[in-house]
Amino acid sequence: MKFETIAIHAGDRPDAAFGAISVPIYQTSTFVFEDVGKTKGYDYSRTANPTRKVLEDTLARLEGGKAGFAFATGMAAETTIMHLLKTGDHIISGDDIYGGTYRLFQNVMPAFGLEFTFLRLNDRARIEEAIKPNTRMVWLETPSNPLLNIVDVEMVVDIARRHKLLTVIDNTFATPYFLRPIEYGVDLVVYSTTKYLNGHCDVVGGAVVTATDELTQGVQFLLNAMGTCASPFDCWLVLRGIETLPVRMKQHE
Repeated sequence: MKFETIAIHAGDRPDAAFGAISVPIYQTSTFVFEDVGKTKGYDYSRTANPTRKVLEDTLARLEGGKAGFAFATGMAAETTIMHLLKTGDHIISGDDIYGGTYRLFQNVMPAFGLEFTFLRLNDRARIEEAIKPNTRMVWLETPSNPLLNIVDVEMVVDIARRHKLLTVIDNTFATPYFLRPIEYGVDLVVYSTTKYLNGHCDVVGGAVVTATDELTQGVQFLLNAMGTCASPFDCWLVLRGIETLPVRMKQHE
């Protein structure tokens, strides 16, 4: 199925109750149990929500990943990803990343014992020189926000795989319309859905798409445990925006 077809049908999951073509906004905190310990698939909206699930499945299909996850903000998505790591871990990051990400890495996460090295990710030798025994992740943006620098994703993934490092890419500016990083071997793709994915300046949100079952389980657990999920209405707005993503990205180009 072509990208445009997946996008235009982003919110098309007929409602089982009344047959609505467009996915309803399940604006509820809890769901009725059929019996003790027996649900219809949902119990609490922080853990999972039908509207959110449609967005998450759509993101995974657009990206070609294992699973998608919708977050309250792009920074909520990034903060959740960082909690896949542990105290003492080292991260190599591009030095031209989004300012909010830099603030998180420079001023917040070090208090939890994470160490960061910032450099321009355009030189194989420099990247390999920055790798330490405790390095666990490489974080990149391409195009970067706001300088629009381009990173050779295949080169970075090759280095990371040789050293058994996780690769995370912020694909906010390219969107899956122009770049599907998982096809190049990237482990985690993160988005601020606030920008092109939504495209209407009326929602703040974030997303993560995973490449493996192990990462899927890790992100799902953290989203629920940390409570960083997106609201049903915000998810519906992003779904509405994704329907026109291909048309809008062609015009942006």
